Amino acid sequence: MSEIKLPEVELNIYSPKDPVEVEVVENYIVTKESSPNIVRHITFNIAGTDLENRVRVGQSIGILPPGKNEKGRPHKLRLYSVSSPTDGEHGKSNLISTTVKRTIDELGNKLYLGVASNYLADLKPGDKVQMTGPSGRRFLLPENPHDFNYLFFATGTGIAPYRGMIQELFSEGFKNDCVLVFGCPYRTDLLYADYFEKMDEEHENFHYLKSISREARRHDGSKFYVQTQLQDEKELLYPILAKDNTLIYICGMKGMETGIYKELVKQNLPEYLQIKKELPENLDDIPQDKFKRFIKPSMRTFEEVY
Repeated sequence: MSEIKLPEVELNIYSPKDPVEVEVVENYIVTKESSPNIVRHITFNIAGTDLENRVRVGQSIGILPPGKNEKGRPHKLRLYSVSSPTDGEHGKSNLISTTVKRTIDELGNKLYLGVASNYLADLKPGDKVQMTGPSGRRFLLPENPHDFNYLFFATGTGIAPYRGMIQELFSEGFKNDCVLVFGCPYRTDLLYADYFEKMDEEHENFHYLKSISREARRHDGSKFYVQTQLQDEKELLYPILAKDNTLIYICGMKGMETGIYKELVKQNLPEYLQIKKELPENLDDIPQDKFKRFIKPSMRTFEEVY
């Protein structure tokens, strides 16, 4: 097993009290086809700032939306995962991108619009934003990334860092195994699908597995989720997971990690987990909000859920 050593990164070059102004250069929808969910890829020009060449894929940038909340206080900082590789969007060090879902929810009988996400979604090329960062030192590729295999799990905009990671790995001639498991409710919600489908076609060592939960059902009538791929694609995934140089990354909605960890226990793959307390015979007896008392990720598992 190669040593898992993460690169040293810089944090908070720009803080909320001292942000930097950057310009939007592109803003486009990344769902595969017409979808009720609006998810956009937004690229910023960081030329001339101290962020250039100092943000790694897997880190986040902060956005300070203008204006004040109902209490008259400035809106709080929102963090967004970087979706461009370390060398920049389109290979340009002055360009950095992120993936943003426009938040529109109904709370009671009122419509709630996410402040930062709607602000970002409305931006046009040439508009300026206040940016902070970078943040995050754990959800990174190792210093020696080509020594490992990767199993990337994502739901929703949790796919953002993997876009940059996969671009970075394969632009450097990656030869090991890389699997992306993406979960969403409907096929219209697939993000960056054309890119990942093309990667799947062109690279024998890259596999793109889609878990669409609200359309077709599995053979037993249950829904497709990211963790069910560990059962349904066991012939592909188990040999990769059995290798001692495989790493797991999990990014997306909080709670998705629980199903993945349960399945790893069932398949006797304890090297990806730390068992802190004796597990009940039926893992489903553990309430989701208590699950972390029993299991947490090992050094071979990287988790970023929100």
